Amino acid sequence: MNHPIRVRAGALIIENDSILLIEFHDENGLHYNLPAGGVEANESVKEAAKREVREEASIDIKVGPLAFTYEYTPHLTENRYGTTHSLGLIFECTRVLDSEPHLPDKPDPNQTGVKWIPLKELEHIILYPRVQRHIQEYVEHKLKNAFIEEHTLEEYENE
Repeated sequence: MNHPIRVRAGALIIENDSILLIEFHDENGLHYNLPAGGVEANESVKEAAKREVREEASIDIKVGPLAFTYEYTPHLTENRYGTTHSLGLIFECTRVLDSEPHLPDKPDPNQTGVKWIPLKELEHIILYPRVQRHIQEYVEHKLKNAFIEEHTLEEYENE
């Protein structure tokens, strides 16, 4: 039996004690995600991270070191986010030039914004996956290459 894993690449962009997040409003209500998405054919994970940030936040980035790895395993979470097993590589990134992030001309159907969220407010928003604590630890201690498994994260009350 074939069990493919979808590889995703994303960006952790932090400036002035704030984090760049993509805002969505869908059947789950208002929530945020790191800029990220699936790696395409003939594309490296770092190229995918750059492309995803350009597509979702309309800026160019420099991709730095791997900040953490996130695995979503559907059977361990009662298919919380669907049935596709995925492995996300999240890189520490910085903006190139001083371009201001903004909603792209053709955003994803449920994307409603691109926001700088102060790190001190991170615990008060809904972020998928729920990696706020891991982001805070990374920022405070620069602990690189953490491996995060969805089924070990706390759930939101309405899940």
